[in-house]
Amino acid sequence: MKPVRLILAIGIAALLSACGASDYTTRNAPFETTEPTLEFAATGPSGFDFEEAVSSYNVTKVNVAVPRSLIVSEANRYYPKGDIVWREDPVGDRHAQVAAIFEDAMARGTSDVKGAVPVIVDVQVMRFHALTEKTRYTVGGIHSIKFGLSIRSAETGLLLEKPRVVQADLVGFGGQKAINAMAQGQTQKVRITDHLANVIRKELTEPEGYENPKLGLIQTLNNRI
Repeated sequence: MKPVRLILAIGIAALLSACGASDYTTRNAPFETTEPTLEFAATGPSGFDFEEAVSSYNVTKVNVAVPRSLIVSEANRYYPKGDIVWREDPVGDRHAQVAAIFEDAMARGTSDVKGAVPVIVDVQVMRFHALTEKTRYTVGGIHSIKFGLSIRSAETGLLLEKPRVVQADLVGFGGQKAINAMAQGQTQKVRITDHLANVIRKELTEPEGYENPKLGLIQTLNNRI
């Protein structure tokens, strides 16, 4: 490896391992987007207090939307600009590929959510920034994933909780660790799908929802873009 590339790789590795990132739990953050593609109800039933929302849900349907306004990057850089960065499927419709991953993950994560109140779950992808070839083959990084979440009554269509933004980051393996993971069947798609299934399950069954982990400086920079 040339000296300049070696120095760059070491520098990025140091950033990835840095501590002290802010906690990005966003369960109570409002769900805002410039191009909504799902029809979110504006309010709950008359006199309904969102703070008293029932958490014993029975998921009857999940809607997943990946807005075409999300920018796709195919640049093979350590950190390309773009809302969608995805390379593990063949070159093609990245929006559709990301939608398929989310649909699979949401179906798995909600399959055993069988409480008392029938609900419809609306998910809108806001960011899906996985690793480029260059990053995966060297230092690794962070899968930066963000989506809007809305929970509605399956009977009335009205919201049962305030729509919110969920940040669901995951460590992305690089170099030999990535090779070892792939040899065990733990591809990026497998890891991300399993991760998102766990995230939605926690959002729907635990009072505090999913808590995004602290993954270092690169995560902090990712989430400020």
